[in-house]
Amino acid sequence: MIRVVVTAGLIVVFGATAGIAERSLIPTLDNQPDVCPDQSPEPQWMQELEVRESHKRLLTQQIYRAQSMQRIVEAQSCECPTRYPPWEAAEGVYFENFATSEYWEIVEATSEYRRQANELRREAMPICEAVGNW
Repeated sequence: MIRVVVTAGLIVVFGATAGIAERSLIPTLDNQPDVCPDQSPEPQWMQELEVRESHKRLLTQQIYRAQSMQRIVEAQSCECPTRYPPWEAAEGVYFENFATSEYWEIVEATSEYRRQANELRREAMPICEAVGNW
């Protein structure tokens, strides 16, 4: 009998705790970035891509990210215009090199740009942290 009461009590306590934890995971609709609030928005065409073509958006995002890390490292500066410029350069790379590519070519290119960005991130992160833009 004691075992049943203790088990029931634990279920109530854990259930209440899980409910509180779950409520704290509700996302907010506020999409304001933590750093550089005046970031250029993604191009409209990227936001309007069908779900079946989301790999194109992801590639363009990774190109933008790799270019951003490269600019920070080259300039040794992490000012907002350096880190978050307009999207034209990334769009240019995408349209010039990948707009007519097949799915798997885009997936491979996305992996390559992600790898480049992650390598450069090690150098860029301390530069950005020093000015509070990380």
